[in-house]
Amino acid sequence: MKNKIRVHLADDHQVLIDGLTNLLHTVSDFEVVGSSLNGMNIYNDVTTNNTSILVLDISMPQKDGIEVLKEFSEKGFPCKVIILSSYDDLKIIKEVMNLGASGYLTKKCAGENIIEAIEAVNKGEEYFCDSVREKIFTTFTKGNPKLNERTREENSILSSRELEIITLISLEYSGKEISELLFISTNTVETHRKNIMKKLKTKNTIGLVKYAIKNNLIKS
Repeated sequence: MKNKIRVHLADDHQVLIDGLTNLLHTVSDFEVVGSSLNGMNIYNDVTTNNTSILVLDISMPQKDGIEVLKEFSEKGFPCKVIILSSYDDLKIIKEVMNLGASGYLTKKCAGENIIEAIEAVNKGEEYFCDSVREKIFTTFTKGNPKLNERTREENSILSSRELEIITLISLEYSGKEISELLFISTNTVETHRKNIMKKLKTKNTIGLVKYAIKNNLIKS
């Protein structure tokens, strides 16, 4: 029998917890095992109920999400963490990812993306909702004379994340630089690069650059 993904929800609004709980109950692989309205006892709670994924609000009373993450970093992560926030501030995003969070959702996109986020993070991937990922990408590539507006055709063989990776590779960003810009690990960057090359049936970076130019991701 397949083990369920055990989710703990932490937010200072009970109505949001109730809404997300009802949504997650529609997925048979998920089990909501606990919830918290403040950050004081989250570490003990998720350890006790053997949580797989903690969905954690930044703005929590008594102990906020940043402080909870710092406690996790000091004591050892008992589970993976997805940050839930009203803000898409890059400084906050960078801080929580550096503290060990695996994903970041704004509350505006939580209902639409929470299931996908939990599934991705449970598999060991990092996850950002589209609005956050777009802001990260455009902020760090703004003003680059070689960058074109990306075309995201529905029939593209590359995902949105892969389009970002191939664009940055074509703009001569290193794997380390890409990992820092997108707040993902270098291993994740390398995995994406290999998957892109496999999809495009190319064996080197030149092939990736040709694809980027042909599809108006960058200027020649």
